[in-house]
Amino acid sequence: MKKIIASIAVSILCITLTCCIGGYAQVSAQNRKIPIYCVDRTDNYVAISFDAAWGADKTRQIMDVCESYNVKATFFLVGFWIDKYPEMVKEIDARGFEIGTHSETHPQMSKLSAEKCRQELASSCQKIYELTGKMPKLFRPPFGDYNNQLIEIATELGLYTIQWSVDSLDWKGLSAKQIAERVQKSKSGDIILCHNNSDHIVEALPLIFESLKLKNLQFCPIGEIIYKDNYYIDNTGKQILNIKNDNI
Repeated sequence: MKKIIASIAVSILCITLTCCIGGYAQVSAQNRKIPIYCVDRTDNYVAISFDAAWGADKTRQIMDVCESYNVKATFFLVGFWIDKYPEMVKEIDARGFEIGTHSETHPQMSKLSAEKCRQELASSCQKIYELTGKMPKLFRPPFGDYNNQLIEIATELGLYTIQWSVDSLDWKGLSAKQIAERVQKSKSGDIILCHNNSDHIVEALPLIFESLKLKNLQFCPIGEIIYKDNYYIDNTGKQILNIKNDNI
């Protein structure tokens, strides 16, 4: 009898814990902050971005191809990359491309203290400002890694935290055709992830631009495709206007 009572007690405890854990998970999910992965738009605009952390050999060629297709892209720059290629940073800005921060040292920022996260963002933003005279408004977390603390600090610093909805996987050594095939699925409001020094990105860009042109898609910088206020982000990372109007 004692064993039966003990067994029942354990079962009740397990059920209680499960309910509590389930309730905690639900509350946590509701309070979880999410970056902008894509935007709820129907005007056929998409944004293409290039993360720059290592190397710069292809950066000027990327800009050349973008300009030949009248595409203004967004470059996310890491602080140590800025230190190594200050003239390239100036050229990116001078040629009319948008610049955001990709942190100072490219760490896994969800594992950093609040103070260190703030330093990573403030330092890299200051370097961009000193070279371009413009304070960045966009931030892409290294490795796509984030938590509530990081997003809150970025917001405090006036930064929109940006992820992506279309991953070119160009860093994996894919051929130009393979990269383009991955990006061809883009639709209105998507944010495309590329890298400035991947093996075949320069050859892939014309294929990307031509294929998306056939879908009647146009390109604009991320800062122009996102909404700046009066929005919410759903559980998939889609940024949606609270009230749609013709003035946005």
